[in-house]
Amino acid sequence: MIEVIKDKNEWRTLLSKVEHTDFYHTYDYHQLSKKEGELPILLKYTDGSTTIALPFLIRNIDNSDYKDITSVYGYSGLLSINIDDNFKIKNFHKSLNAFFNKNKIIAVFSRLHPFIEARETALEGLGKIVSLGKVVYIDLSKTLVDQRATYNRRLKTYLNKARKLCTVIEGHTDEHIQTFIQLYIKNMKRIGADESYLFNSEYFYKLLSSKDYESKLMLCKHNETQEIIAGAIFTKKGNIVQYHLSGINEDYFSLQPIKLIIDEMSIYSTKKGYQYLNLGGGKGSKEDSLYRFKSKFSKNYKVFKIWKYIVDRNAYKTLTENHLNTELEDHELDIGYFPAYRAPIKSISYMASLSELLIFSFN
Repeated sequence: MIEVIKDKNEWRTLLSKVEHTDFYHTYDYHQLSKKEGELPILLKYTDGSTTIALPFLIRNIDNSDYKDITSVYGYSGLLSINIDDNFKIKNFHKSLNAFFNKNKIIAVFSRLHPFIEARETALEGLGKIVSLGKVVYIDLSKTLVDQRATYNRRLKTYLNKARKLCTVIEGHTDEHIQTFIQLYIKNMKRIGADESYLFNSEYFYKLLSSKDYESKLMLCKHNETQEIIAGAIFTKKGNIVQYHLSGINEDYFSLQPIKLIIDEMSIYSTKKGYQYLNLGGGKGSKEDSLYRFKSKFSKNYKVFKIWKYIVDRNAYKTLTENHLNTELEDHELDIGYFPAYRAPIKSISYMASLSELLIFSFN
């Protein structure tokens, strides 16, 4: 009852039957996101007229015969067709577990989508669904006047100043793309981002040229110098616009050009009839300076959740103990990083015991 879809056309066909999807669910984005040794798959479960789809990346676990499953960076989760209160959840769980066990998959992790009502209850009873934090969004169904009424007063001041000195344009040329890549990479290196965020040039070109979704590169040009001082890539699918990547020339921080780009994108998206412009949350889902920056645009937010499921607890425990080189009790397996056997050893600080382990990311 579980079908594994790897073919591009089959993947696209199934998603076309789902009422609401996002670019994070698409075949192309999964191909872009996969790392070496990872295989994008779309699990399809069918029961009568009901279909459930789960996009994943399946990967091998070093020094073992086991595998685990994760989701792409962003918001993935469960998609459904014709699911209702009569849906037999136990049958779905039974089929899913049979697939996991047959393929020696011992752990599952997925970032759930905060904007798509996908009957999250279908996953209840399989591991844990954990609320991590808030993601900020602009409600594009409101008029531009009503949207701006919720803008932070200081934000309005920055926007007025930036609009006098700068112009936002859409990036089309190869020069535009290359300029944005340089801004983005410099940004990531300046803040000490993980290497996984330092995408190669091919990533950006493929991201911007995919037919699975629409994308838009917005650039901010300084009127006096004609220099491109900031840029952002937005993706659009269904009724959702996602603020995906951005970069800024640090010499122009005081102008806050990213704010102007977001504001211009909200104008464009409202006129085009989209419902949400998702700005995302803070780093590690915290209400930090990044979150506060985004919340200046809107007080609307959705709760971001993740799904964690240990399929084979014995194998999970053994792999974790081998990885951390220590024996663990069952209650010590939840170290704040999932799955625990992939926790980056270099960032682990063994103060006095594992109870003092402080890791705040999920992979």
